[in-house]
Amino acid sequence: MYVVRHFYLRKILKIRIGKKSSVHMGCFITGRNIRIGDNSVVNRNCFLDGRVGIDIGDNASVSAHTFIVTLGHDVQSPEFATVGGKVLIADYCWIGIRATILPNVNLGKGCVVGAGSMVTKSFEDFSIVAGNPAKIIGKRTKDLRYNPAYFPLFNSDILPNNQ
Repeated sequence: MYVVRHFYLRKILKIRIGKKSSVHMGCFITGRNIRIGDNSVVNRNCFLDGRVGIDIGDNASVSAHTFIVTLGHDVQSPEFATVGGKVLIADYCWIGIRATILPNVNLGKGCVVGAGSMVTKSFEDFSIVAGNPAKIIGKRTKDLRYNPAYFPLFNSDILPNNQ
């Protein structure tokens, strides 16, 4: 399934997906200005708003049902004008399930976003953030060496060959 999905994303939509990275089933993608680094995973049922730009680094993990938004509307605009900005998610970031990341957010290397958090501003390297709006609740170790590449069969957690 990944071969077909990734062919469509890479060749038709022109989304840059790095080596050994995966975009799982059920993801909704709008816009084409998206780059995903190597060994990264975008889990099932995520919303990627690539109209302004999303840059996901290497070895990053975006958990299921995450919303990454780059464009919205100015609530004070009589014309409902759009406003937005790029979202940058650095290497080794881990975004928890059902998190929402809003425009103009930069998450530094190794940041962790707690499940269900609403990220409205940028955070420095190795910050652990949670809440609505997200605030720093701790610091993460700088010794990160993992590879979250993950390719389950269909829409399950079953891996091929009992991996």
